[in-house]
Amino acid sequence: MEAATVNTNLKASKPQLESSLDSQDFSPSARLLFEIITRPSSHDVESALSSTGIPPTHDIVHEVLKLCYENATAAITFFRWAGRTHKLTSYAWNLMVDLLGKNWMYEPMWDAVRSMKQEDMLSMTTFVSVFGSYCMAGKFNEAIKSFDVMDKYGVQQDVFMVNSLLRAICHEENQTTKALEFFDKIKLKIPPNADTYAILLEGWEKEGNVAKAKTTFDEMVNRVGWSPENMSAYDSFLTTLVRGLQADEAVKFLQVMKGKNCLPGLNFFSNALDTLAKQNDSTHAISLWDIMASSGLLPNSIMYNAMIGLHCNNNDVDNAFRLLDEMVFNGAFPDFLTFSIIFRCLIKNKKVHQVGKFFYEMIKNECPPTPFDCSAAIMTLTDGGDPEMAIEIWKLLS
Repeated sequence: MEAATVNTNLKASKPQLESSLDSQDFSPSARLLFEIITRPSSHDVESALSSTGIPPTHDIVHEVLKLCYENATAAITFFRWAGRTHKLTSYAWNLMVDLLGKNWMYEPMWDAVRSMKQEDMLSMTTFVSVFGSYCMAGKFNEAIKSFDVMDKYGVQQDVFMVNSLLRAICHEENQTTKALEFFDKIKLKIPPNADTYAILLEGWEKEGNVAKAKTTFDEMVNRVGWSPENMSAYDSFLTTLVRGLQADEAVKFLQVMKGKNCLPGLNFFSNALDTLAKQNDSTHAISLWDIMASSGLLPNSIMYNAMIGLHCNNNDVDNAFRLLDEMVFNGAFPDFLTFSIIFRCLIKNKKVHQVGKFFYEMIKNECPPTPFDCSAAIMTLTDGGDPEMAIEIWKLLS
């Protein structure tokens, strides 16, 4: 069917679309054609397009359609004109389906899908786009119905398409329950894989639903087993536990995972330690640190700073110094924040002798304290009977 069959009768309210088009490089020819189809004019647009002498090559058509995401009506006009003289690619048709859907023009979108079927151009990509358009508009039931009719259009309903629909649903805020409803209905017909569970677990992570995350994780382990390749699912599950104030459960699961050679990566440990530091949970932070260290993962400076800060918040200066000494051996060098955290802890705990000694250490490492910290140190040293050191720091301020 020719491009002219795309229905233009539906008037839809267009949503505000996010676009990165301004940052893309478009050819002068594509920009000229786009200008013609979008400018207000009483002249015949198709004649104006033809008069440019620019042939609608595949690349030109793709560029113009990408420019038209906020001008669906202009896209339809251009698409019709280009299709009169050139056979349009499946990529161009998919762009058309996508931009129509993103502009809530669902009847023309399905007209395009039907035309693609007649041209034998339909693919999984087409339906992934349809899922995304409906879900962005909050039309989750319509997205699911689109999945249900795929086979009538000659596109196979498989686990890849199940995952694509789940991903589109979970991408929207607080819709993982909706995704789970679809999953529970389809999983007997189309067996899930590890990616299926990873998508759901990422959804529960975003929503902070610990109970649902546990249920989904248990089902995942029972159905697909353990594998280092399932790292993203493990990361999401453990992160949900830590953020949900169930770090004790996270530690237990980590110990099991370590035994199965399925530990998450450094990124999880970094985020988890940051969360535990904000919760001032030194007990579980130390447990996570020990599991990480015993597995050969080397922490970076950010992770060291989080742990040093946690120790200092709990007035554990000795362990803060231990980690400071350990950093360099692991290739994680202390920075201004590292020194500042410890210096403030020494001042708070009135460690008069150590304040003066550490002050020189900061100067030597070209990380001098802030004027505010220097003032606090001067008061501590003066009250603690070391006026000479207080004067030395005062000289730095003056």
